[in-house]
Amino acid sequence: MPQLTLFTITVLLTTAAHAYIWPSPQLDALESLRFDTDRHQLAPFVQPCTFFIFEVAGKSGRSNAADWIRTAYHDMATHNNVDGTGGMDASIRFPEEQARAENVADGFNNTLRIVGPAANRYVSLADVLALAAITAIENCGGPSIPFRGGRIDAAAPNAPGVPQPQEDLATHTATFKRQGFSKTEMIGLVACGHTFGGVAHAPFPDIVPDLNDTSNTQSVAHFDGTPVAFDNSVASQYIANTTRNPLVVGTNATTNSDARIFGSDGGKVMRGFASSPALFASTCASLFARMLDTVPSGVVLSEVLSPLPAKPDALQLTLDGDKLLFAGEVRFWNTPDSSSRTVLLLGTDHSNHTFNATLVSAGTASSSSAGAGQTITNAWYSFDDPGVVLDAAAGVTRISFSVYENGEDAKKKTKGKVFDQGGRGFAVQDAVVFSKTSCLTKPNAQPVEGRLDVGVRTGAKVTRVFLEEEVKDSVGRITVVETDFPRPAPAAGNSTSKAYTIWSLPTTQSSAKHTVGAEIDGVKVSTGRVVVLTNLPACA
Repeated sequence: MPQLTLFTITVLLTTAAHAYIWPSPQLDALESLRFDTDRHQLAPFVQPCTFFIFEVAGKSGRSNAADWIRTAYHDMATHNNVDGTGGMDASIRFPEEQARAENVADGFNNTLRIVGPAANRYVSLADVLALAAITAIENCGGPSIPFRGGRIDAAAPNAPGVPQPQEDLATHTATFKRQGFSKTEMIGLVACGHTFGGVAHAPFPDIVPDLNDTSNTQSVAHFDGTPVAFDNSVASQYIANTTRNPLVVGTNATTNSDARIFGSDGGKVMRGFASSPALFASTCASLFARMLDTVPSGVVLSEVLSPLPAKPDALQLTLDGDKLLFAGEVRFWNTPDSSSRTVLLLGTDHSNHTFNATLVSAGTASSSSAGAGQTITNAWYSFDDPGVVLDAAAGVTRISFSVYENGEDAKKKTKGKVFDQGGRGFAVQDAVVFSKTSCLTKPNAQPVEGRLDVGVRTGAKVTRVFLEEEVKDSVGRITVVETDFPRPAPAAGNSTSKAYTIWSLPTTQSSAKHTVGAEIDGVKVSTGRVVVLTNLPACA
């Protein structure tokens, strides 16, 4: 796939509406996990696609990719389209579900151990499970899968609902119908899922014997000859009668569920897949998307997420006396590196005056996660250490970016390619900012103790400032505990700046993730500033 140029992306931006406008905390986090595959926590675990983290020699016969796809299906398979219960809601995390015969083996727990840490207040575990399946499919040669976010993690286990190999065709057909899939779609979804992985001996000894193979130590009988690559071999080998799929040609006819499913329409769907890799890929893209979008009633998913052509990341404002230190990055999606490119940060302050700064290339990173083996390269530019120094009183309200290519000279005011969300710019809040006066009051204590200082802009409608701590509730869902900063007395003399008043909170270091939030104009916002006490200097 040829890489899109910045000019091409700009043209596309003028003709297509994006699903959201930055900033939008939940969609920002989902978009990053979906498209910043060069940086997020998922893609490295399916590169290469043979990778299975819970082994040393790489000869188990298993793969993370296959486990992730199976986990997503088993999580969705509890859905009942009559009463609206079940679906993609991470109920597979509950021991009660994993203990059922329909969920035998350790693949679900393995998957949760790998991808679970990617969940946070904005991205549910159910969203992560869906994205893990997409990441596995796209990184391993499959089609691009449209992704919607906003799944909600279940508070309790769902009813049983996964079909088992020993069940008859009528039961399988009824099970998939309950999930929302027709008989034809059942054939397609099983074939699409079984282009990866296989059946292992230990959990299914009545289906797969001990293979006594040192290159396949867990004795996994694979569904096709390419078990870690998305292709139509599962169909072509079935039609050619060369398949070794243990659920088609297993010695125990009772458990040959794939044979019954694939043959239930006389082989019509499988013949189509075998004769057309493109048909197989497009059908699987559609069915996988529907599977992942199957959620309990009442859950409303976002629009399909598209990557923002330019996206600010990790913006931080730090009060330093009468100055604001403004730092962060910007990502240009699917953009190759260029030594002749100049990127300017364009900013507007509270008096509607403008400023600009030249950004530094933070390099590029590529990932083959755009579907069908296509490579996406993201270019990153930063303004860090100390960043852009602003007058605190003037502040900043919004930013945009101007890009000059191939020797165009920004100093001569030639027109660059502007990225500003259709004229809106990227809004920046400077009502509540971290203060450099934060420090450690007891640096040698265990745990260390410190004082967090936050600057609140004079005139801003800030009713609360609080420390946010991400914790898990009694059923494992991530929630946020807020600890309020005490409001300073009006005459406390605690201002280090004419534009800001300091609010302080004594606290101690813990292993939890802490950020600073506030209520501004009646709306809760998070500054996104991660607070790590041990990084602070000792108080004077």
